[in-house]
Amino acid sequence: MSDHHSQSHQINPQERLFVAGGLFAGLFVVIALPILLMGVWSLSHGWAYPRLLPQDYSLDNWRQILGGAGLMPALINSLVIAVCVTILTALIALPTAWAMAKCKIPGKRALEIFILAPTIIPGIVVGVSVGQVLLIMGIAYTIPGVVLVQTIGTLPLMIRLMSASFETLPDELIHAARSLGAGPAGIVTHIILPLCIPGLMAGGLLSFVGSFEEFDKTFIAGAPVIQTLPIKLYTYLDPYSLQFPLAAIVSLILLVPVLVVFILAGRIMRDDVLASGMGKV
Repeated sequence: MSDHHSQSHQINPQERLFVAGGLFAGLFVVIALPILLMGVWSLSHGWAYPRLLPQDYSLDNWRQILGGAGLMPALINSLVIAVCVTILTALIALPTAWAMAKCKIPGKRALEIFILAPTIIPGIVVGVSVGQVLLIMGIAYTIPGVVLVQTIGTLPLMIRLMSASFETLPDELIHAARSLGAGPAGIVTHIILPLCIPGLMAGGLLSFVGSFEEFDKTFIAGAPVIQTLPIKLYTYLDPYSLQFPLAAIVSLILLVPVLVVFILAGRIMRDDVLASGMGKV
């Protein structure tokens, strides 16, 4: 009976081909086609309705963007802010995640909900409320202020990923190290961090991408003094001065770190850590 039941649910080659074709078609429509359209827009020189293709192709748009005075400062700001946010997120998330994974804390469930609050509340609400605090502190419209407001958005995922990594560490291993005379610093540097490097790298890469592409909180806390690539993209999509070719080029530039992160994450990320961490978010 069980053999007949298992045979009736086997997928034949035709069904596998149909499913694979549907998946590839979906990926093409969702991912490849928008990238292809952005590439065409970036090279277009006159593309008006109802033409299916641009009238002419040119690299003038790329020369205008790469040779302009506004892109490089925005790119440098985005990279500097993303690196600072990633480091600050890791420094805050590591002890927090350890406490959440290994310590018995009263009201732990309520604390977990509080940590997730920035992902539940819309970013513009967080930006407005935190922006008021930054104004009082005198660091609004500065890079440190933007780093702080972005860190609020990247912390929840980093804490969850690191909590999942710490939960896989056997307590017996730490107890054995203590019995052999290892101090807290030795345990952290020789046992905890080496075993949690995949989770730390995965959280760091995702934090970097989240910061690099952050718009709403950065716009409220930093613009127009602090210019980043997403803010630059917004200026090109202004309905009063819409510039699709330039916006397409900035979008392609923003896409580069995402592709790099996906490639690196696929090589270093442990599936069980990612699944555990994402399952808690």
